[in-house]
Amino acid sequence: MSDPSRIKQKVHQIKPSDLESFVSRILIGNDVPENHATIIANCLVQADLRGVDTHGSNRIPSYMQRIRQKVLDPSASPELSQITPIAASIDGKNTFGFVSAHLAMKRAAEMAQEFGIGLVSVKHSNHFGMSAWIVQQAIDAGMMSLVFTNSSPALPVWGGKSKLMGVSPIACGAPAGKTRPFILDMAPSVAARGKIYKALRRGEKIPTDWALDGDGSITDDPARALEGVMLPMGGPKGSALAIMMDVFSGVFSGSAFAGNVTGPYDPSKPADVGHFIMAIKPDLFVSLEDFKERMDYLYQKVVGSDKMGGVDHIYYPGEIEQITREKRLAEGIPFTEAEIQKLNEEAEMVGVEKLRFG
Repeated sequence: MSDPSRIKQKVHQIKPSDLESFVSRILIGNDVPENHATIIANCLVQADLRGVDTHGSNRIPSYMQRIRQKVLDPSASPELSQITPIAASIDGKNTFGFVSAHLAMKRAAEMAQEFGIGLVSVKHSNHFGMSAWIVQQAIDAGMMSLVFTNSSPALPVWGGKSKLMGVSPIACGAPAGKTRPFILDMAPSVAARGKIYKALRRGEKIPTDWALDGDGSITDDPARALEGVMLPMGGPKGSALAIMMDVFSGVFSGSAFAGNVTGPYDPSKPADVGHFIMAIKPDLFVSLEDFKERMDYLYQKVVGSDKMGGVDHIYYPGEIEQITREKRLAEGIPFTEAEIQKLNEEAEMVGVEKLRFG
């Protein structure tokens, strides 16, 4: 007899502009200032468009729950302090990480435009979703970038068995000329923890190499995986990358680190996430025209490489997500009925118009 929770749910395509407006209304209904709601909604929908559904609009219920639990301040504004001509610090004031990170990259790009490089350290922040949107913000400003953050414990250090490091993404990017830009956004674990939450939400199993359950055993059950630990990619290499994220994002900024970032479902205290964001002017050492031509050449060499057996196409980092974005802009963003229902429950709570689907 089949498990009802494993039955495949009907999927509906949602128009990106409708989704962004809907998410913004929910945020405003939860005391988020309109200008901040615009930034957050856009960032979440950018994740949905790129196919990073784990970090998109489906995060709204958990974010709103943190507001209701009073461990995230929806109305606070980040405070920026200029440290040197090329370095600034932001106190996130426990508001949305999207708002602090957006301000951080904006300031970093401004400093890079004038001085060639700009770095911003952020403390007392929260989850900022998919890192690639910050990298794209830099690319839109004509900049190369590095984007680091730390996160709540989910990963053991290599040789350990308990949660200590976060599944904290490392991201970077660079603009190009006629080809696609370079956008790297990856977690130091075999899979992002958000993919386990997505599988749980959709009643799906997970691959057995993603996580261990609370007893330290292999599992394909997302609920049991969330009771255990994520597995680092490449063993000690993934573990070391997670520690690096903690050094640059937590230790350096004055925010929480070493397993002390509060998890998204822990209502006891603010998350106290730290970020490290850097923008670099791409024509520091060669002309901008030469830089773009070199990036285009790199792209062509990568995607034109000889293919191993069974491979039809070689993709550049970030290219699959950019192709997905183009497709979803044209066709809509897929949501299951259960996911739409959860979002509409949030709309009901603040009395705003629900998300409609055909």
